[in-house]
Amino acid sequence: MCYHVSTPGSTDLRVKTDKNVLYTGDEIFHVSGFDTPFLPVTLNNNADIIIPARWRFLPYWVKSDADLKKAGNTLNAIGEEIFEKNTYKRDILTHRGLLYVNGFFEPHKVPGQKESENYYIYYPNKEIFTLGVVYTMFKDFNTDQVYPTFSILTTPANPLLENIHNEKKRMPLIIPETKRDNWLFAEGKEEIQQLIIPFEGELGAHRTFRVTSARGVDTNRPDIQDAI
Repeated sequence: MCYHVSTPGSTDLRVKTDKNVLYTGDEIFHVSGFDTPFLPVTLNNNADIIIPARWRFLPYWVKSDADLKKAGNTLNAIGEEIFEKNTYKRDILTHRGLLYVNGFFEPHKVPGQKESENYYIYYPNKEIFTLGVVYTMFKDFNTDQVYPTFSILTTPANPLLENIHNEKKRMPLIIPETKRDNWLFAEGKEEIQQLIIPFEGELGAHRTFRVTSARGVDTNRPDIQDAI
C-alpha cells in the first residue's frame, strides 16, 4: 500500500503546472501518511486550483474522538472495492481529486530477512505526477474548521511494483497527465472504474533508506531519496 510519499513545494507547482497554487508548503522529501499531513491537491469541486488537503479520509459520520478511532486506517482505498465500502461509496462518484507527488516509497520483502527494504518510485525524468484520490469535506469537531481529507486509491501492482512490493503486490493509482480531466470529471461508476487500473507507463525505481520503519530520524531531507 502507499503510505509514504514525496511532494513538490509551491514554487515548483507554480512553475510546472497551469493551476492557481494556493498551497503554500515547501517541498517534502519524505512524509508518512500516519502523520496525517496537509499535501497539495486539485479537487473536482474547483479544478483550476491547488490547495492543501489532509491525508486520511475522515467519513461524514466522524463527529467525536471515539468516532475518529472507529474510522480506522483510511490512508489508502482499495480501488476494486471502493464502490462497495461504506466509508467511500457515497463520495467516489462525486468527490475525486489529484495528489501531486515527486515519488512514493514502497517496501520490498527479502527472503530470509526480518526487515524489508525500501524502494523509491518516480517518473524517469523526475517530473511531478499525480495520484488519484477520493476526498470528503471534514468539520473538525474541536475547532469547527472545515477542510478536505483524502485517501489514495490503490490498484493491483504493475510488473515493476509486483517485483518491488512483492508481498501485497499493490500500487497507488497513478493518473497520467492525459487522463487527469477524465478522472476529475468522469460520470458514473463505469467511467470511473475504467480509470482505476495499474499504471502502464514507465517508472524509475531504486533502493533507498528504510523510511517505513524510521523512528526518531529526520527523513524530510534530500538524501533520503538517494540510491543505496
